[in-house]
Amino acid sequence: MHISAVALKRMLNFNVPHIKNSTGEPVWKVLIYDRFGQDIISPLLSVKELRDLGITLHLLLHSDRDPIPDVPAVYFVMPTEENIDRMCQDLRNQLYESYYLNFISAISRSKLEDIANAALGASAVTQVAKVFDQYLNFITLEDDMFVLCNQNKELISYRAINRPDITDTEMENIMDTIVDSLFCFFVTLGAIPIIRCSRGTAAEMVAVKLDKKLRENLRDARNSLFTGDTLGAGQFSFQRPLLVLVDRNIDLATPLHHTWTYQALVHDVLDFHLNRVNLEESSGMENSPAGARPKKKNKKSYDLTPADKFWQKHKGSPFPEVAESVQQELESYRAQEDEVKRLKSIMGIEGEDEGAISMLSDNTAKLTSAVSSLPELLEKKRLIDLHTNVATAVLEHIKTRKLDVYFEYEEKIMSKSTLDKSLLDMISDPDAGTPEDKMRLFLIYYINSVQAPSEADLEQYKKALMDAGCNLAPLNYIKQWKAFAKMASAPTSYGNATAKPLGLLSRVMNTGSQFVMEGVKNLVLKQQNLPVTRILDNLMEMKSNPETDDYRYFDPKMLRGNDSSVPRNKNPFQEAIVFVVGGGNYIEYQNLVDYIKVRNILPIITCN
Repeated sequence: MHISAVALKRMLNFNVPHIKNSTGEPVWKVLIYDRFGQDIISPLLSVKELRDLGITLHLLLHSDRDPIPDVPAVYFVMPTEENIDRMCQDLRNQLYESYYLNFISAISRSKLEDIANAALGASAVTQVAKVFDQYLNFITLEDDMFVLCNQNKELISYRAINRPDITDTEMENIMDTIVDSLFCFFVTLGAIPIIRCSRGTAAEMVAVKLDKKLRENLRDARNSLFTGDTLGAGQFSFQRPLLVLVDRNIDLATPLHHTWTYQALVHDVLDFHLNRVNLEESSGMENSPAGARPKKKNKKSYDLTPADKFWQKHKGSPFPEVAESVQQELESYRAQEDEVKRLKSIMGIEGEDEGAISMLSDNTAKLTSAVSSLPELLEKKRLIDLHTNVATAVLEHIKTRKLDVYFEYEEKIMSKSTLDKSLLDMISDPDAGTPEDKMRLFLIYYINSVQAPSEADLEQYKKALMDAGCNLAPLNYIKQWKAFAKMASAPTSYGNATAKPLGLLSRVMNTGSQFVMEGVKNLVLKQQNLPVTRILDNLMEMKSNPETDDYRYFDPKMLRGNDSSVPRNKNPFQEAIVFVVGGGNYIEYQNLVDYIKVRNILPIITCN
C-alpha cells in the first residue's frame, strides 16, 4: 500500500495508526473535504474502504450540510481563507459532536488564530479535538507515480510557466505551489533527497526553493518534520533518494507523440482523470412513432485502479496485445461459467433420478468449490466487461483516426528512419486523423528536423495544415521555442529504434474475437530510453555525459549549500524520484517503469 494511503487511513482513524485486523466496530464519523481533499482521497480509497474506516457520510465542505450533533467530523481541506471561514461557520452552527481538523498543506499561524477565535466565540473549544497539518498536497495515482494537483492544474501547467508575458510575481507563485507539493511529498516519505537539476530553467528555480525549504526545516530541530515518527522513515534508511528535476523544454516531442500502449492511449484518446475513465456508450437508433431517432448517449464511468489485476499487468502493453488478452480472459471465463452452470443443473435434477444420486457424491465437492469461487468469477466478469468496453472505445479512435499509422510515422521521424510516405500526403489525407493529430505530427517533424524547412516548404505545409482545419498558433510557438532552444543546446536524440510492424492485426485475432481489428497495424514496440530516462540513468549511475555534466547538485543536509555540480556522493543511487516541471506524460512514465525492470531498482516516479 502506498504511504499516502497509510497516512489517509491514519487521519481517518483520528490520527491514530489504523490496525487492519482490529476487532470491534469502527467509530462512525463524517468526512468533510474540499475539492482538493476529494481528489487526493478518491484514487486511493474506495467507498467500501471508507465505510470500513467508519465513514458513513462524505460531504463537500461548501455544500449544504445538516447538523449531525452526535457524530464526530473529520475535515480534510486546504487552509484557504474561504475554507477557514466555512469551518468557523460550522463551529458556530454546532454541526457536529467534535471536530478533527486536518489541513492538506501547513496552515499559517494567523489562520489558526481565526479558528481559535471562532471556537471561543461559539463556546466550542472543547469540541475541537485535534488540529493537524497532514502534508498530503499531492495526488497518488499509482504506487510509483503522483501528480501535483487536479484542481486549477492550468495554473502550474507548461503554458503557465512559459507564457511570454508572465510577471516575476506570477512565476514566484507557480514555483512556490510546486515546491509546497514536493515538500509535502518528502515529509510523507520521511526522506531528505539529494537534488539534481539542469541550469537556467524553471527546474533550477524549483530546486533552489526546495533546497532552501528543506534546509530551513532541518535547521529548526524542535519542529523538524524529518525526525522521529514519520510514515516513510526507514523506507530509505540505507541510502537517500535522488530527486531529478527535469524541465519540460528538454523534450517537447514526446508529449506530442501518438502512443501505442494501453494506459497512454486511454489517457490520450478518452476522458481519463484521476484513474477514472468516462465513456459515452455508443448510441443506437430508437424506434418511435415519429420514426427512428438517435438514442440518448449513456455515460459510463470505470475506475482503473491498482486492485485491477488486468490493468496492472497490461497497462504498459502495446494495444494489440491488450485486445488479445481481453479475448483470452473472456474465453477462460466462459469455460469456468459453463462448468458452474453444468454442475448446478446436475444438482437441480429431481432427487429420485438415479443418475443424479450416483453423480452427487462426485460432484458435491466440485460444486462447492465452483460456488465458493462464484464471487471471484463475478469480479473477473466485471473486469472483462470493463476492459472490453474501454478497449473497444480506444480501438474506435485508432481506426477512425488511423492512430497506428501516425504512431509508426512519428517513430520513424524521431529515429531519423526513411519515411515511406511524404509528410504533405499525411497532412492532406482527409481520412487520417483530426486537425489536432495532423498538427501534432507536423510539430514532431519540425522539432526533430536538424535543418528547419525552407520558407517555401513551410508555406506549403502551413497551407496544407490550414486546409485540414488546423490552428497554426502551436507552430508559431514551436518556431520561437526551437530558435531559442538551438541557442541553448543541441537537439534531443531519441535513439534509432522504431516500432516493427508484424503485418495487419486481422491475422492475429481469431475469428470469434470481440475486437474487429481489420486493417489495424500490429506494431511491436522497440525498447529504448527516452531523454528523461537517459538523464535519470546518467545521474543515478554517476555517468559522465555532456547531457547532464553541468546539472546542479543540492544536498539540503549540508550545512552550507555550495553552487557546485560536482556530486559529493560517489556511489550509484538505488532510489530515485523524477519530477518534470511543466508536466510529464504516460509515455515517459512507462519508459521509466521499463527502465526500472531492467535495472531492478526501487522506483518512485512522478510527473507534474
